[in-house]
Amino acid sequence: MVMKNAKVIAAFIAGAAIAGSVATASTNSTSVVKACADKRTNALYLSPTGTCTSARTLVELGGSEMNAKTISSLVTPSVVSISVTAPSGSGTGSGSVYQSTSAFSYIITNNHVIDTAVTSGTIKIELTNGNQYSATIVGRDPGYDLAVLKVQIGNLPAITLGDSSKLSVGDPVLAIGSPLGLASTVTSGIVSALNRPVSTGTQDAQSYVNAIQTDAAINPGNSGGALVDAAGRLVGVNSAIATISSGAASGNIGLGFSIPINEAKRVIDEIIATGKSKRPVLGVYFDPAYTGVGAKITQLSPGEGAEKAGIPVNSVLRSIDGVKVANSEAAIVRIRSYAPGSTVTVVVDLPTGASKSFKVTLGSAPSL
Repeated sequence: MVMKNAKVIAAFIAGAAIAGSVATASTNSTSVVKACADKRTNALYLSPTGTCTSARTLVELGGSEMNAKTISSLVTPSVVSISVTAPSGSGTGSGSVYQSTSAFSYIITNNHVIDTAVTSGTIKIELTNGNQYSATIVGRDPGYDLAVLKVQIGNLPAITLGDSSKLSVGDPVLAIGSPLGLASTVTSGIVSALNRPVSTGTQDAQSYVNAIQTDAAINPGNSGGALVDAAGRLVGVNSAIATISSGAASGNIGLGFSIPINEAKRVIDEIIATGKSKRPVLGVYFDPAYTGVGAKITQLSPGEGAEKAGIPVNSVLRSIDGVKVANSEAAIVRIRSYAPGSTVTVVVDLPTGASKSFKVTLGSAPSL
């Protein structure tokens, strides 16, 4: 997909994981407190002496800015490297421990990391201690570029979820993953933009992401990993980078894109519960040849939300819940950011030239 002057490449990019949130006192003090983080559970224990046993890692809590060293210490136990071997080719990526029981664990990653092994091939995950385990695919959603893996190893430190809706442009973030197979690589940056429409993949497996844009260095090899906030909480699943060159991804140029965790969580939880996920449906077909501003509606799906709301054919969709849409791709990305059953307000330019607002309840369709 061409974004103005940059082509977005879904080519094994950014990420990794966090294992626990950073506890801070309810105070305006910027003093630093030393604590020990358990290497297995990531539980924190105060350290009056500033030392820890071999089973725990010394971290510093507090201060006025993001403590990248502390967050890195906490999150790396939840970072996994992923390797895929299949007849159509091999590849690598990253993942995060999403849930873990005493017997097994769920790992989240990008669909494009593992899609070559869907019908045949092997998937392995590697922990930070070097141990490797075979993984199976629980389910996947190419439309959101998400997949869930299962490994038969329990009691892994699970990632702590953040709230991507609380992010603001300028917030500090870390990306942690395995670029080019270099496990537990940490890069820092800021949230550069929010609600960035990004489309990646092929026509047969197109994904649409209402992305978080970041300048944290993201490179080929860490797709499926995590973008974490200043408290070490997962706010995004890194998925794509932009490059000004054509062909294969050339590496980081300060334009990385991450799937917001609030959007990803619904899909991930559905896959864990049922092996499948659903996508929201507005119930329209857009004109791919339309070059004006907005998304021109050429056809309505019978019985779906747009038809029920009374939106006429040949209207041009201009905004969804107050967010302007530049084209049909941006409209699809925005719609996909909602859950099925949500009610949205869309503004369209009618065929008569007048502007009108409609409330539409989004339908539901299987993602695969």
